[in-house]
Formats: sequence, C-alpha cells, structure tokens
Amino acid sequence: MSQGKLLGTLFLGVGAMKAGTTWLYTVLDQHPELHFCPEKEVHYFYHRYANASQLSETRRLENVRERYLLRFDPERANIDRVRQNLHWISAYLSGPVDDHWYRGLFQMRRHHRYACDFSNLSAHLPADVWPRIEAGCDRLRVLYTMRDPLKRLWSHTKFHLQITGQLEALEAWGPTEFEEFVRHPFIWDNAEYGRVLRSLGAGLSQGAWQAFFYEEMHADQRGTLARIENFLGVAQFDYPQALLDRRVTESVQHPMPSFFADLFAQDIARIKAEVCAEGYALPATWG
Repeated sequence: MSQGKLLGTLFLGVGAMKAGTTWLYTVLDQHPELHFCPEKEVHYFYHRYANASQLSETRRLENVRERYLLRFDPERANIDRVRQNLHWISAYLSGPVDDHWYRGLFQMRRHHRYACDFSNLSAHLPADVWPRIEAGCDRLRVLYTMRDPLKRLWSHTKFHLQITGQLEALEAWGPTEFEEFVRHPFIWDNAEYGRVLRSLGAGLSQGAWQAFFYEEMHADQRGTLARIENFLGVAQFDYPQALLDRRVTESVQHPMPSFFADLFAQDIARIKAEVCAEGYALPATWG
C-alpha cells in the first residue's frame, strides 16, 4: 500500500445489502487499478468502531475453514494462486486486529491505485467515525448504493431465509411472523437509507463519497461504471459483456405476499422522503 498514511488510498463499498454491491464487486475486481483482497467483506471498521467480536479469533477461523482451506480442487487449482491465498490467510489470522493488521490484508497489492473493501456493515458506522477513517488515508472514496426499499426488504428477507435453510417460512408465515422478522436490526437497519446518507454527509469531506441507485446502475451498466471510475479518478476499463450480464447472489424466486407492502407502507414512505430530503431524485420505478 501507500508509503504515506497507514491506510493509503482506500475504496470502500458500504452497501446497502441486496442493492447491487456484490455485482459491483465482481465487475470492479477486474479493473487493473483496483485491488481486492480475497475476502470481499472484511468488516474491519465495523469490528473496530462498533462490535469488537466481529473479527474474533473464532470467527476468523470459521471463515477460513469454510471459505478458503477446503474450497479448492487439487486437480484443477493453480498452485501459485493457492500459495498466495495461504499467505493472505496467514495475515488474516494474525493479530492484533488493528490498522496495521488491516493494511497487511492488502500485501499483494502492487501497481493498483486503490485497496478495495466492500463491507456492508460499514454503512452502520456513526458519523463521528468517518473523519477518523478518512484521516488515516491518503485518499478515501466511499460508495453507497440504494434500491427500491420495499423490493430490497423482500429480497433481503428471501435471501436470509434461503442461506439459513428456512425457505419453508416463505409459505408458512403470515403478516405477524414476517413483520417480526423483517424488523430485526440485521434486516431493518439496511433499509435506513436516510440515516446512512446523513452519516456519510456529516462525517466525510465533500467529494469523498457518492451514492448510486441500484435501478439506474442496471439500466445503464457501463455508464454507471464510468461514473464510478471518474469518482475514483481511474482510467475507464472495457469490461466483458458476459461479466456485466452475470447474476450473482440471487434470492430464490418467490412472489411477495399481498400483505407485505402494507406492513411497511408508512416506513417506506418515510425512507423515500428522507432520501429526497438529502437532495436525491428517486428512480421512477420506486413509485
């Protein structure tokens, strides 16, 4: 990384969850000026400033076991890539978990302009944390994406039930069960776009962050990518169309129950109003 400030030039994608961040990560990972470490969501800043158990030894060991050590085929794997991953795993499992530890996760960065980290939990950091993060960087850029809040809630609900083996709930639950589940903080906090926009605006210098809409991103993929590249100050890259067409982390196909929208109608109206109050024109598809 940079020989200047400890965190160097850093590009953070901070959510919202189920609003296109994984697609952006998959595409931008191909840009020759952007370096992502093997772990898309490190969650370091959330660990440091919000929940010190996020990167406990147990959690890191579980993550390495499930995502890295057992996930390559010796008959097909590239030995140099495996060796590099093992070097990275060694850094990831080291301690203490501090800014030096975080910097070490990008040890394979060479000519790249930015170290990149897409951790959706960073969206939940309080405003007074952002000046400290920015002060540790030579250059910080933060990207936040928003999606139609009702569709995002439904997608997030389906996705969580899918990955936790509870898909039967989509058929079995009624209004009470759905509302109780969706209002859990790990789902609901991702819907509070206004709070995130206010936090970023209050905590970061002008020009250090931008917000994008999921709907506009997919209506004009190359145009949005060019805007992001301009925001970062990197050269435009010709991404393969097959990569842009790739569907990632899709939720199971299941229609939204007829009662679902009514459960959250007042909240959705408030969230939209808060986004507008921050100076954004909502996509027409938000209604």
